[in-house]
Amino acid sequence: MAGEKGVADTLTQSVPNNVTSEMGLALLDVADVIRPYPAVVAYLQQVKNDDFLDELVKHKGGEEARAAIAAFLDQCGMRCAGEIDITTALVRKTDTLVPLLLSNIQNFAPGESQRRFCYKGGRSVAKEAGLTSACGACQMATKAAETKRMIDLVRNLIGYREYPKYDIVSRYLIYKQALLQEAARLVQAHVLQTGTSIISPARTPREGFCTHPSTESQIIDNAKMSSRHYAKLTPPRVFTSEKSRITGAYNRDNLPTDALAGLPVSAGVIEDLHGVILNMAEANPAGGDILVRALPTQAGHPCLSPSKVSSPEVSGLMTHSAVIAREYGLPERLSAWRNATKLIKDGQRIRVNGADGFVEVLE
Repeated sequence: MAGEKGVADTLTQSVPNNVTSEMGLALLDVADVIRPYPAVVAYLQQVKNDDFLDELVKHKGGEEARAAIAAFLDQCGMRCAGEIDITTALVRKTDTLVPLLLSNIQNFAPGESQRRFCYKGGRSVAKEAGLTSACGACQMATKAAETKRMIDLVRNLIGYREYPKYDIVSRYLIYKQALLQEAARLVQAHVLQTGTSIISPARTPREGFCTHPSTESQIIDNAKMSSRHYAKLTPPRVFTSEKSRITGAYNRDNLPTDALAGLPVSAGVIEDLHGVILNMAEANPAGGDILVRALPTQAGHPCLSPSKVSSPEVSGLMTHSAVIAREYGLPERLSAWRNATKLIKDGQRIRVNGADGFVEVLE
Protein backbone atom coordinates (compact mmCIF):
# COMPACT_ATOMS: atom_id res chain seq x y z
CA MET A 1 0.00 0.00 0.00
CA ALA A 2 2.76 2.43 0.92
CA GLY A 3 4.58 1.58 -2.31
CA GLU A 4 1.48 2.23 -4.42
CA LYS A 5 0.94 5.55 -2.62
CA GLY A 6 4.54 6.54 -3.28
CA VAL A 7 4.07 5.89 -7.01
CA ALA A 8 0.87 7.97 -7.12
CA ASP A 9 2.48 10.79 -5.16
CA THR A 10 5.44 10.92 -7.55
CA LEU A 11 3.23 10.94 -10.63
CA THR A 12 1.25 13.95 -9.36
CA GLN A 13 4.27 16.16 -8.63
CA SER A 14 4.86 19.33 -10.70
CA VAL A 15 1.67 19.00 -12.73
CA PRO A 16 0.68 21.94 -14.96
CA ASN A 17 -2.18 24.38 -14.36
CA ASN A 18 -2.46 24.08 -10.58
CA VAL A 19 -3.16 27.65 -9.45
CA THR A 20 -2.70 26.80 -5.77
CA SER A 21 0.71 25.15 -5.94
CA GLU A 22 1.82 27.80 -8.44
CA MET A 23 1.24 30.41 -5.73
CA GLY A 24 4.20 29.12 -3.70
CA LEU A 25 6.40 28.91 -6.78
CA ALA A 26 5.42 32.43 -7.83
CA LEU A 27 6.45 33.76 -4.43
CA LEU A 28 9.87 32.19 -4.91
CA ASP A 29 10.14 34.14 -8.19
CA VAL A 30 9.23 37.38 -6.40
CA ALA A 31 12.03 36.67 -3.92
CA ASP A 32 14.44 36.35 -6.87
CA VAL A 33 13.54 39.87 -7.99
CA ILE A 34 14.05 41.37 -4.52
CA ARG A 35 17.17 39.43 -3.44
CA PRO A 36 19.74 41.53 -5.40
CA TYR A 37 18.64 44.75 -3.63
CA PRO A 38 19.88 44.92 -0.01
CA ALA A 39 18.08 48.22 0.60
CA VAL A 40 14.73 46.67 -0.30
CA VAL A 41 15.40 43.62 1.88
CA ALA A 42 16.35 45.86 4.82
CA TYR A 43 13.19 47.89 4.31
CA LEU A 44 10.98 44.79 4.27
CA GLN A 45 12.57 43.59 7.50
CA GLN A 46 11.21 46.58 9.39
CA VAL A 47 7.87 47.39 7.68
CA LYS A 48 4.76 47.39 9.84
CA ASN A 49 2.02 48.96 7.72
CA ASP A 50 -0.02 47.24 5.02
CA ASP A 51 0.63 50.14 2.62
CA PHE A 52 4.35 49.29 2.48
CA LEU A 53 4.36 49.19 -1.32
CA ASP A 54 3.94 52.96 -1.47
CA GLU A 55 7.24 53.51 0.34
CA LEU A 56 9.06 50.67 -1.40
CA VAL A 57 9.85 52.72 -4.51
CA LYS A 58 12.04 55.11 -2.48
CA HIS A 59 14.74 52.44 -2.20
CA LYS A 60 17.13 51.18 -4.89
CA GLY A 61 15.40 48.35 -6.70
CA GLY A 62 12.09 49.37 -5.21
CA GLU A 63 10.38 49.86 -8.57
CA GLU A 64 11.27 46.34 -9.66
CA ALA A 65 10.30 44.86 -6.30
CA ARG A 66 7.00 46.72 -6.24
CA ALA A 67 6.11 45.55 -9.75
CA ALA A 68 6.88 41.92 -8.87
CA ILE A 69 4.87 42.02 -5.64
CA ALA A 70 1.97 43.80 -7.33
CA ALA A 71 1.87 41.16 -10.09
CA PHE A 72 1.83 38.41 -7.45
CA LEU A 73 -0.99 40.12 -5.55
CA ASP A 74 -3.03 40.54 -8.73
CA GLN A 75 -2.85 36.77 -9.19
CA CYS A 76 -2.90 35.48 -5.60
CA GLY A 77 -3.72 38.42 -3.32
CA MET A 78 -7.19 37.12 -2.55
CA ARG A 79 -5.89 33.92 -0.92
CA CYS A 80 -5.83 33.84 2.87
CA ALA A 81 -6.50 31.69 5.89
CA GLY A 82 -10.25 31.09 6.08
CA GLU A 83 -10.56 32.74 2.68
CA ILE A 84 -14.23 31.89 2.16
CA ASP A 85 -15.05 33.91 5.30
CA ILE A 86 -15.71 37.50 4.23
CA THR A 87 -14.33 38.79 7.54
CA THR A 88 -10.81 37.36 7.24
CA ALA A 89 -7.63 39.21 6.32
CA LEU A 90 -5.95 38.71 2.96
CA VAL A 91 -2.53 37.27 2.15
CA ARG A 92 -1.61 40.75 0.91
CA LYS A 93 -1.39 41.91 4.52
CA THR A 94 2.12 42.80 5.64
CA ASP A 95 2.26 40.34 8.53
CA THR A 96 1.43 37.46 6.18
CA LEU A 97 3.17 38.28 2.92
CA VAL A 98 6.44 39.88 4.05
CA PRO A 99 7.64 37.03 6.34
CA LEU A 100 7.12 34.57 3.48
CA LEU A 101 9.14 36.74 1.10
CA LEU A 102 11.97 37.23 3.57
CA SER A 103 12.09 33.50 4.32
CA ASN A 104 12.39 32.68 0.61
CA ILE A 105 15.12 35.30 0.16
CA GLN A 106 17.10 33.90 3.08
CA ASN A 107 16.69 30.17 2.48
CA PHE A 108 16.91 29.73 -1.29
CA ALA A 109 19.22 30.53 -4.17
CA PRO A 110 17.96 32.28 -7.32
CA GLY A 111 15.91 30.11 -9.68
CA GLU A 112 14.55 27.84 -6.94
CA SER A 113 11.00 27.71 -8.33
CA GLN A 114 12.08 26.44 -11.75
CA ARG A 115 14.66 24.12 -10.22
CA ARG A 116 12.07 22.64 -7.88
CA PHE A 117 9.42 22.29 -10.57
CA CYS A 118 11.83 20.63 -13.01
CA TYR A 119 13.22 18.27 -10.37
CA LYS A 120 9.80 17.03 -9.30
CA GLY A 121 8.64 16.88 -12.90
CA GLY A 122 11.71 14.85 -13.82
CA ARG A 123 10.96 12.36 -11.06
CA SER A 124 7.43 11.99 -12.38
CA VAL A 125 8.61 11.43 -15.96
CA ALA A 126 11.13 8.84 -14.77
CA LYS A 127 8.45 7.03 -12.75
CA GLU A 128 6.12 7.04 -15.74
CA ALA A 129 8.86 5.61 -17.96
CA GLY A 130 9.57 2.90 -15.40
CA LEU A 131 5.93 1.83 -15.22
CA THR A 132 5.41 1.69 -18.98
CA SER A 133 8.73 -0.12 -19.45
CA ALA A 134 7.74 -2.70 -16.85
CA CYS A 135 4.52 -3.34 -18.76
CA GLY A 136 6.46 -3.65 -22.01
CA ALA A 137 8.95 -6.05 -20.46
CA CYS A 138 6.05 -8.29 -19.48
CA GLN A 139 4.83 -8.17 -23.09
CA MET A 140 1.71 -6.22 -22.13
CA ALA A 141 1.72 -3.61 -24.90
CA THR A 142 -1.99 -2.84 -24.45
CA LYS A 143 -1.52 -2.44 -20.72
CA ALA A 144 1.46 -0.13 -21.27
CA ALA A 145 -0.55 2.09 -23.65
CA GLU A 146 -3.47 2.24 -21.21
CA THR A 147 -1.12 3.06 -18.32
CA LYS A 148 0.43 5.88 -20.36
CA ARG A 149 -3.02 7.24 -21.24
CA MET A 150 -4.21 7.25 -17.63
CA ILE A 151 -1.01 8.91 -16.40
CA ASP A 152 -1.41 11.63 -19.05
CA LEU A 153 -5.00 12.23 -17.98
CA VAL A 154 -4.04 12.55 -14.32
CA ARG A 155 -1.08 14.84 -14.91
CA ASN A 156 -2.84 17.10 -17.42
CA LEU A 157 -6.17 17.44 -15.63
CA ILE A 158 -5.62 17.09 -11.86
CA GLY A 159 -4.47 20.68 -11.53
CA TYR A 160 -7.82 21.99 -12.73
CA ARG A 161 -9.53 20.82 -9.55
CA GLU A 162 -8.15 23.95 -7.90
CA TYR A 163 -9.88 26.38 -10.27
CA PRO A 164 -13.44 26.38 -8.80
CA LYS A 165 -12.18 27.43 -5.36
CA TYR A 166 -9.82 29.97 -6.95
CA ASP A 167 -12.67 31.55 -8.93
CA ILE A 168 -14.97 31.67 -5.89
CA VAL A 169 -12.35 33.35 -3.74
CA SER A 170 -11.54 35.81 -6.53
CA ARG A 171 -15.15 37.00 -6.37
CA TYR A 172 -14.96 37.21 -2.58
CA LEU A 173 -12.21 39.79 -2.97
CA ILE A 174 -14.60 41.96 -4.98
CA TYR A 175 -17.29 41.56 -2.33
CA LYS A 176 -14.90 42.53 0.43
CA GLN A 177 -13.64 45.58 -1.47
CA ALA A 178 -17.25 46.68 -2.05
CA LEU A 179 -17.97 46.33 1.67
CA LEU A 180 -14.95 48.44 2.58
CA GLN A 181 -15.97 51.14 0.08
CA GLU A 182 -19.40 51.25 1.65
CA ALA A 183 -17.76 51.39 5.06
CA ALA A 184 -15.77 54.46 4.02
CA ARG A 185 -19.02 56.16 3.02
CA LEU A 186 -20.59 55.31 6.40
CA VAL A 187 -17.54 56.70 8.21
CA GLN A 188 -17.95 60.00 6.37
CA ALA A 189 -21.63 59.97 7.34
CA HIS A 190 -20.61 59.42 11.01
CA VAL A 191 -22.49 56.13 11.12
CA LEU A 192 -19.30 54.09 11.72
CA GLN A 193 -16.24 55.09 13.69
CA THR A 194 -13.80 53.08 11.52
CA GLY A 195 -14.03 51.37 8.15
CA THR A 196 -13.11 47.97 9.56
CA SER A 197 -16.15 48.08 11.83
CA ILE A 198 -18.28 46.84 8.95
CA ILE A 199 -16.20 43.65 8.75
CA SER A 200 -16.10 42.73 12.44
CA PRO A 201 -19.83 42.08 12.92
CA ALA A 202 -20.27 40.39 9.54
CA ARG A 203 -22.51 37.72 11.05
CA THR A 204 -24.86 40.22 12.70
CA PRO A 205 -27.61 42.36 11.12
CA ARG A 206 -26.10 45.55 9.71
CA GLU A 207 -29.39 47.46 9.71
CA GLY A 208 -28.59 48.44 13.27
CA PHE A 209 -25.72 50.62 12.07
CA CYS A 210 -27.98 52.78 9.96
CA THR A 211 -31.07 52.86 12.18
CA HIS A 212 -29.25 53.10 15.52
CA PRO A 213 -25.70 54.43 14.97
CA SER A 214 -25.16 54.74 18.71
CA THR A 215 -25.26 50.95 19.04
CA GLU A 216 -22.21 50.41 16.81
CA SER A 217 -19.76 49.78 19.65
CA GLN A 218 -22.13 47.39 21.36
CA ILE A 219 -22.75 45.39 18.17
CA ILE A 220 -19.02 45.12 17.46
CA ASP A 221 -18.15 44.19 21.05
CA ASN A 222 -20.84 41.49 21.07
CA ALA A 223 -19.56 40.11 17.76
CA LYS A 224 -15.99 39.95 19.08
CA MET A 225 -17.16 38.20 22.26
CA SER A 226 -19.05 35.64 20.18
CA SER A 227 -16.00 35.03 18.00
CA ARG A 228 -13.79 34.44 21.04
CA HIS A 229 -16.38 32.05 22.47
CA TYR A 230 -16.71 29.99 19.29
CA ALA A 231 -12.92 29.92 18.81
CA LYS A 232 -12.63 27.93 22.04
CA LEU A 233 -15.05 25.24 20.89
CA THR A 234 -13.95 22.03 19.20
CA PRO A 235 -16.43 20.90 16.55
CA PRO A 236 -17.00 17.20 15.88
CA ARG A 237 -14.78 15.76 13.16
CA VAL A 238 -17.74 14.36 11.23
CA PHE A 239 -21.47 15.04 11.50
CA THR A 240 -24.40 14.47 9.18
CA SER A 241 -26.99 16.87 7.81
CA GLU A 242 -29.33 15.50 10.50
CA LYS A 243 -26.84 16.80 13.12
CA SER A 244 -25.81 13.29 14.13
CA ARG A 245 -22.19 12.87 15.16
CA ILE A 246 -20.10 10.06 13.71
CA THR A 247 -17.34 8.82 15.99
CA GLY A 248 -14.58 6.27 15.59
CA ALA A 249 -10.94 5.51 16.27
CA TYR A 250 -7.84 5.01 14.16
CA ASN A 251 -6.51 1.52 13.62
CA ARG A 252 -3.31 1.58 15.69
CA ASP A 253 -2.02 -1.82 14.61
CA ASN A 254 1.72 -1.63 13.85
CA LEU A 255 1.95 2.00 15.01
CA PRO A 256 4.46 3.14 17.66
CA THR A 257 2.91 3.28 21.12
CA ASP A 258 2.85 7.05 21.59
CA ALA A 259 2.42 8.06 17.95
CA LEU A 260 -0.27 10.53 16.90
CA ALA A 261 -2.33 8.57 14.38
CA GLY A 262 -3.83 10.10 11.25
CA LEU A 263 -4.54 9.53 7.58
CA PRO A 264 -1.65 8.75 5.23
CA VAL A 265 -1.67 11.32 2.43
CA SER A 266 1.77 11.79 0.87
CA ALA A 267 4.50 9.15 1.02
CA GLY A 268 7.78 9.83 2.79
CA VAL A 269 9.36 10.04 6.25
CA ILE A 270 10.95 13.19 7.65
CA GLU A 271 12.59 14.03 10.98
CA ASP A 272 13.21 17.65 11.92
CA LEU A 273 12.42 20.45 14.33
CA HIS A 274 8.91 21.72 13.89
CA GLY A 275 6.94 24.86 14.45
CA VAL A 276 3.33 24.94 15.61
CA ILE A 277 1.28 27.48 13.65
CA LEU A 278 -2.09 28.51 15.05
CA ASN A 279 -2.41 31.67 12.95
CA MET A 280 -0.72 32.11 9.57
CA ALA A 281 -0.32 35.83 10.27
CA GLU A 282 1.98 34.89 13.17
CA ALA A 283 3.97 32.30 11.21
CA ASN A 284 7.70 32.75 10.82
CA PRO A 285 8.61 30.07 8.26
CA ALA A 286 12.17 28.84 8.12
CA GLY A 287 13.77 26.44 5.67
CA GLY A 288 13.78 22.84 6.84
CA ASP A 289 11.13 23.15 9.54
CA ILE A 290 8.07 20.93 9.80
CA LEU A 291 4.90 23.03 9.99
CA VAL A 292 2.20 21.70 12.31
CA ARG A 293 -1.08 23.51 11.68
CA ALA A 294 -4.56 23.29 13.13
CA LEU A 295 -6.17 23.65 9.69
CA PRO A 296 -4.89 23.52 6.10
CA THR A 297 -5.31 26.87 4.33
CA GLN A 298 -4.36 28.38 0.99
CA ALA A 299 -2.43 31.14 2.77
CA GLY A 300 -0.17 28.43 4.20
CA HIS A 301 0.83 26.95 0.86
CA PRO A 302 3.66 29.41 0.16
CA CYS A 303 5.06 28.33 3.54
CA LEU A 304 5.37 24.81 2.16
CA SER A 305 8.02 25.89 -0.34
CA PRO A 306 10.74 26.45 2.28
CA SER A 307 9.47 23.65 4.54
CA LYS A 308 10.05 19.94 4.41
CA VAL A 309 6.58 18.86 5.46
CA SER A 310 3.18 20.17 6.47
CA SER A 311 1.14 18.36 9.10
CA PRO A 312 -2.35 19.81 9.66
CA GLU A 313 -4.61 18.53 12.42
CA VAL A 314 -7.75 18.36 10.33
CA SER A 315 -8.17 17.68 6.62
CA GLY A 316 -8.87 14.92 4.12
CA LEU A 317 -7.30 12.93 1.31
CA MET A 318 -8.49 15.26 -1.47
CA THR A 319 -8.26 18.64 0.29
CA HIS A 320 -6.06 21.42 -1.03
CA SER A 321 -3.42 20.69 1.59
CA ALA A 322 -3.16 17.02 0.60
CA VAL A 323 -2.95 17.82 -3.11
CA ILE A 324 -0.30 20.49 -2.57
CA ALA A 325 1.77 18.17 -0.36
CA ARG A 326 1.86 15.64 -3.18
CA GLU A 327 2.60 18.42 -5.69
CA TYR A 328 5.59 19.60 -3.68
CA GLY A 329 6.69 16.04 -2.87
CA LEU A 330 6.29 16.60 0.88
CA PRO A 331 5.38 13.88 3.40
CA GLU A 332 2.14 14.79 5.13
CA ARG A 333 -0.28 13.21 7.53
CA LEU A 334 -3.77 14.53 8.11
CA SER A 335 -6.44 14.34 10.80
CA ALA A 336 -4.33 13.34 13.78
CA TRP A 337 -5.50 13.31 17.36
CA ARG A 338 -7.43 16.33 18.45
CA ASN A 339 -5.34 19.13 19.93
CA ALA A 340 -2.15 17.83 18.28
CA THR A 341 -0.99 21.45 18.08
CA LYS A 342 -1.26 21.54 21.88
CA LEU A 343 0.15 18.09 22.59
CA ILE A 344 3.28 18.81 20.55
CA LYS A 345 5.36 21.71 21.84
CA ASP A 346 6.83 24.27 19.48
CA GLY A 347 10.46 23.42 18.66
CA GLN A 348 10.37 19.71 19.51
CA ARG A 349 11.96 17.25 17.11
CA ILE A 350 9.35 15.01 15.52
CA ARG A 351 9.11 12.33 12.85
CA VAL A 352 6.32 12.51 10.26
CA ASN A 353 5.48 9.31 8.41
CA GLY A 354 3.35 10.35 5.45
CA ALA A 355 2.99 6.84 4.03
CA ASP A 356 1.57 5.21 7.18
CA GLY A 357 -0.02 8.38 8.57
CA PHE A 358 1.46 9.06 12.01
CA VAL A 359 3.67 11.50 13.90
CA GLU A 360 6.15 10.67 16.67
CA VAL A 361 7.66 13.10 19.17
CA LEU A 362 11.38 12.25 19.37
CA GLU A 363 12.60 14.74 21.97
